[in-house]
Amino acid sequence: MTDALFVVSEEGYWAEECIEPLTTLESEGVDVTIATPSGSPPVVDERSLDPEAAGGEERVAELREVDEEHPGLNDPEPVATVDAADYDAVVFPGGHGTAWDVNQDRHARQLLLDSVAGEEGVALVVCHAVGILAFTNEADGTPLVEGRSITGFPNEWEEDIVDENDLMPDGRKLPYWVEDEVVLAGADFDAELDADTSVTVDGDLITARGPGSSVAAAATLLDEL
Repeated sequence: MTDALFVVSEEGYWAEECIEPLTTLESEGVDVTIATPSGSPPVVDERSLDPEAAGGEERVAELREVDEEHPGLNDPEPVATVDAADYDAVVFPGGHGTAWDVNQDRHARQLLLDSVAGEEGVALVVCHAVGILAFTNEADGTPLVEGRSITGFPNEWEEDIVDENDLMPDGRKLPYWVEDEVVLAGADFDAELDADTSVTVDGDLITARGPGSSVAAAATLLDEL
C-alpha cells in the first residue's frame, strides 16, 4: 500500500489544489491521511468555490461534497503527531491560508524536511504553500530551497489580489509574498507565466504554480511514486 500525508490549512485551503490530488491519489489506491496544524478540520477558502474560479457549478458541487464528506478532512490528525517516515509522499496544498498557519508551523516544516530526506520520500508543494520553503532550513541552517528549481504563486498574480497595503479581500493582511521569500532564500524560481500549467520537479521536491496546475501536479506525483 502506498501512503500519502496531506498537510492542509485551517485558515483557508484552495479547494482544487487539495481535492484534485487527494481524489486522484485515492482513485489509484493510495491511502491518504489528512493533518492540520491543530488537528481541527481544515477550512476551505470560499473564493475557490466560486463557479468562475472552480470551472462551473458542477465542479463546485463536486469539490464541496468532498470538503464536507471526506472522512480525513472532517477528522484530521494534528501535524505534531504524524511522522513523514510513515508516508511515501507528503503533500502541501495551497491557499492563502497557508501563509498564516502551515507555512509558519515548525512541525509542518519538519515534515517537509523529513519527506525529502534520504532516497525514499517525495514532497508536493502547491501554490501559496510553496512559501513554506522559505522558512524551512537544514540542520546546518542552509535553506532547503537554496539552489533548487521551483515554481509557485507569482508576484504578478498576487498584485491582482491584495491592495496597496497587502490587504486581502477579506481584510486580512498578507504577511509576505511567496515569490519574494523563496527567492531571498536562494530558490531558482520560475512560475512559467507563458505556460498554461507549471509543475517543476527537482529531485524529491515537486512544486506547482496554482489551481490550474493541480491536475498536472497530481499526475506528476503519481509518476514519481
